[in-house]
Amino acid sequence: MSNASIPWVSGEDLFATLSMEQAIRAIQRDLLAGLDPAHDLARVIDVLDHGQLLYMPARFGEFVGAKVSTVAPDNPANGLDRIHGIYVLFDAVTLTPVAMMDGQALTALRTPAVSAAVADYLAPEVVEHLVVFGSGTQASGHVEAMRVIRDVASVSVVARDPRRSAELVARLIASGQPARLGTPSDVASAEVIVTATTARTPLFDGAAIPADALVIAVGSHEPDVRELDTTTIARSQVVVEDPTVALREAGDVIMAIGEGRFAGAALVAMRDVVTGAVVADRTRPRVFKSSGMPWEDLVVAAELHRSRAETPNR
Repeated sequence: MSNASIPWVSGEDLFATLSMEQAIRAIQRDLLAGLDPAHDLARVIDVLDHGQLLYMPARFGEFVGAKVSTVAPDNPANGLDRIHGIYVLFDAVTLTPVAMMDGQALTALRTPAVSAAVADYLAPEVVEHLVVFGSGTQASGHVEAMRVIRDVASVSVVARDPRRSAELVARLIASGQPARLGTPSDVASAEVIVTATTARTPLFDGAAIPADALVIAVGSHEPDVRELDTTTIARSQVVVEDPTVALREAGDVIMAIGEGRFAGAALVAMRDVVTGAVVADRTRPRVFKSSGMPWEDLVVAAELHRSRAETPNR
C-alpha cells in the first residue's frame, strides 16, 4: 500500500462512525480478552520550548499503532487548540499502515470512554447528580460517556470561563439533559464527580464528597500537578490504568504518598476491576485517576477501523 492510498479519517468521520458506547464496550471487551495495560509500550514525553511532544505506541491483537501529539498550554489564549495529534494504525502481521486519523478527535473520544469503561463498575447505580469541573471537550465528553452507563438526573458544570460554562450547560439542556452552572461545594451532593481541567492545584475539599461517590480525574499527567487533594486520595479506593504509570505521572497520587497519607501499594489496576479480580469498595469513595496510556488509543482506533470496514463506501 502506498502512502497516498492510506485512508485518512477526519474527526468528523470518526465521530460519525464510532459511538461513545461502541468505544466503551471495545475497551471493556479487550481488557476482558487479555489486554494488560502493564505491558503497554513506553510512552515518551519530551519537553519543548512551548509545550510537550508525546509519542504513544501500542500493540494488541491484530494491530499496532502510534499517536504523535503536541500539548501547547498557551494555544487557547491565541484561539488555537491546546492539543494536536495524528494517529497511525498498522497491521500487526505485515506492519503496513492501514489508516491514519485525527489524533485530537481520537483522544476526545477515548479518554471519556476509558473513564466510563471502569466507572461502569465503580459508580453508584443511581446518579442523581453529576458534577463536572471544566467546560472543554473532555468535560462534555465525560458527561456523554457517563450518560451511556448511567441515567443521570442532573449535571452541574463548574469552570473558570463563564462563557464556555454557559455554552456547555446550554448544549446539555438542548440534548435533554437537565443542567446548571455550579460551584465547588456541589460535590457534597454528587454521586459522580469528574475533573477535566488544566488546574495545577486541588479543585475542591475532599472531606465534602459523599462516602459512596465516584471521582474521575483526567486533567493531568505530571508528577507535580493535581486536581484532587490528599484528603480525597486518602479516603478512597484508588483505581488507575496501571500502578507503575500512576506512580510516575499522577501527581494526585504522588503528592498524597509524599505527604504520608496514602500507600502506593494500595493502588488498584483498572483491569482488575473490569475482570472482577477486585470489586468496588462501596463503604468509601472511589477514585479513578487517569494518566492516559497508548493502549487506549489503539483499542479505539482499531474498533474505528473495523467499523469503517463494515460500512459500505468508506
